[in-house]
Amino acid sequence: MVRIYALLVIPLLKEEKIIFTGLIEEVGRVVQIIQSGDGMELTISCSKVLENTNIGDSIAVNGVCLTVTEMGQEFFVADVMAETVRKSGLANYRPSTVVNLERAMKASDRLGGHIVQGHVDGVATVLERLDHGSATYFQFQSTPEIAALLVETGSIAINGVSLTLTEVIQDTFAVSLIPHTLYQTQFKVLQVGELVNIECDIIGKYLFKWRSTEAKKQVLDKEKLAKYGF
Repeated sequence: MVRIYALLVIPLLKEEKIIFTGLIEEVGRVVQIIQSGDGMELTISCSKVLENTNIGDSIAVNGVCLTVTEMGQEFFVADVMAETVRKSGLANYRPSTVVNLERAMKASDRLGGHIVQGHVDGVATVLERLDHGSATYFQFQSTPEIAALLVETGSIAINGVSLTLTEVIQDTFAVSLIPHTLYQTQFKVLQVGELVNIECDIIGKYLFKWRSTEAKKQVLDKEKLAKYGF
């Protein structure tokens, strides 16, 4: 698995592709939303992620990769295109919404979480939140399309947080958070019924695409054989 990740990360860094680790640097807050057609402009209050950040840099906001278009001492502004609004939970955000923030990974950084691209695959709904000793259990419901890309003990990014799946049953899945992760992220205020942004593990997506392609090839091969009387 480490070798596979290395094979993916090195080309991405060489090509200067934007990737994240799923390790949240700061919890910020939405202070203003301006609708622009089917898209929007977000203003987010923060401090740490502004360090060494310039106009044009990328910051993941609850797992959504956004480009900084304006910034001040304690805020930055980013445009959100219509497709991103449609696929994520950003349309439900309001002033005061709490969000996870992470700057794009530098070539010299350690990959402490897993490869997160900031390209959200869809959303899920919080079904359950329970305390289990020192851990906090969250169960979510999503779609069959997303569930098909998940595997128990595999990686997932939920609102940009790199987590390990503890359970996958049909279109529901679960994770358990240690206290550090809970209190250093937006998960500390996440409640039942809320929507979260989901990005499935890139390796799982590649494998799913490969398996689907191979299955189509087999069907075509059978059709060709039947055509020629086999």
